[in-house]
Amino acid sequence: MTRVLGWLAVCALLVGLVADFGYAPREMTQGNVQRIMYLHVPSVWVAYLAFVVVLVASIVYLVRRSETADRLAHASAEVGVLFTGLTIATGSIWGKPTWGTWWTWDARLTSVSILFVMYLGYLLLRGMIEDRERGARFAAVLGIVAAFNIPLVHFSVLWWRTLHQPPSLMAPGPAPVPGIIKAALYVNFVAFTLLYGYFLTRRVRVLRLEAEAEA
Repeated sequence: MTRVLGWLAVCALLVGLVADFGYAPREMTQGNVQRIMYLHVPSVWVAYLAFVVVLVASIVYLVRRSETADRLAHASAEVGVLFTGLTIATGSIWGKPTWGTWWTWDARLTSVSILFVMYLGYLLLRGMIEDRERGARFAAVLGIVAAFNIPLVHFSVLWWRTLHQPPSLMAPGPAPVPGIIKAALYVNFVAFTLLYGYFLTRRVRVLRLEAEAEA
């Protein structure tokens, strides 16, 4: 299953590259720098997905004390931190030519930074507590609390006046994003979701083997 996910992810990423650079047109206002959107936006989607999995798996762990759920939450948090970091990095690269600065403390950027730090804390908390079960309980609580920041990140551009642009794919009224650009984005959504699945299954397997070795 893991190998299948890996090969599907590779194929989808290659199709995504072709769609990004060979199918989608050059954006008239921003030029080629706009193409980083095909990396930036799917990264945000995967980060949201990963942290929602952490939320659900953490609840299951607290209710049933399932080690499988705990490993799933742990692995998903690691992958989520990776893609959140990628989101911040690509956003900064995109922001420099369009905003004139690498970083600005507006609502979207500040809230996503807090999200990133909270899940880094989640991983650090697991490493700091020697008692595995106790660490898993504390991490599960933090994983649930941290998930409440996801709506704040997503809706920050609607609730406050920010430099970051509002949502484009789900905006009401006439579509602000041409269909050809949407198609390229959706290909990358699929590719990055498969990549998340591959990373997740690999990391869960490693965590299981580590637990068995310690036992």
